[in-house]
Amino acid sequence: MSNCNSCPSKNSCKSQATCNIENNPNNKIKKIIAVMSGKGGVGKSTVTSLLAKQLNKMGYKVGILDSDITGPSIPRLMGLENERAVSPNGVDIYPVETKDKIKTMSVNFMVDKENQPIVWKGPLVGKTVKQFYKDVMWGELDYLLIDMPPGTGDVALTVMQSIPISGIVMVSVPQDMISMIVAKAVNMAKMLNVNVIGVVENMSYIQCPDCDKKIKLFEGEETNKFLDEMNLKLLGELPMTKEIVNITHNGVEEISNELSETLNNIIDQIK
Repeated sequence: MSNCNSCPSKNSCKSQATCNIENNPNNKIKKIIAVMSGKGGVGKSTVTSLLAKQLNKMGYKVGILDSDITGPSIPRLMGLENERAVSPNGVDIYPVETKDKIKTMSVNFMVDKENQPIVWKGPLVGKTVKQFYKDVMWGELDYLLIDMPPGTGDVALTVMQSIPISGIVMVSVPQDMISMIVAKAVNMAKMLNVNVIGVVENMSYIQCPDCDKKIKLFEGEETNKFLDEMNLKLLGELPMTKEIVNITHNGVEEISNELSETLNNIIDQIK
C-alpha cells in the first residue's frame, strides 16, 4: 500500500503481528493522501473535495476520510449533509457515497443533527479516526484522501503513525503568518518520516472578469521564501473565485474547464 516510513515500529518490526498499523483485509486501497495545513480556515476541506471530484472525473475510484472529528465539513461540501452511515452488524461501517460514487466517511454521518457538537477528549478522537480507516468498508480504491484538522495534535499524530499514508499535500495561503504555522505541520511530517508531496496555495489571486488578469493580493515573496526554506514544491495555485466560494454553500458540483485544468496539473504531480 505504501512504504513503512510513517510506521512507529519501522525499526523494530519483525512481523505484521507487532505492527501498529491495522489494515482491513476487505479493503484494497492503492494510495492514501492526507491533506493538511496546521492552520484552520485555509481551505483544506475545499481542496480535498476538489481533488476527490477531479480524480473521480479522471476515472479513479476515490474515497474521503474526514478526520476533523470536532469540526467536520466534508458531508456538506460533498452534498451529503442529510445522509447517515450504516453498520448492519455493529462492527463494519459502510461509507456514504455521492451520486458519482465517491465514498465518504465523517462523524457527521453518525449524529442526529449536523450542528451537534462532538465533545470528546483526545484519545477517543484518535480512536475514532483509526476506526474510520480500519472498520469502514472502503472496498477497492485508487485514492483515499484524508481531510486533516488544524494543528499538529492527536489526530495528526494518529494519522501519521496508524495509517499507511503515501504522502501529504499541504494547503497554504500567501501570508507570512500562515506560512509559519504550515511550516510546523511540515516539520512534524519530517520528524515522523512522512513524505510531503508539495503545497497547494489557496486564495492565491483574484482573476479580473473583464481582462482575465491575475491580481495578487500579496506579492508572493513570502511564499517563495517559505518554499525555498522548507525545500517544498508548489503543486499549484487556486484563485479566489465565485466558483470556489460557492462550494462552501452548495458543495462541489460541476467543475469549470479552467479550474479542472489547474486541478489536473496538481494531480499529475501528486501521482
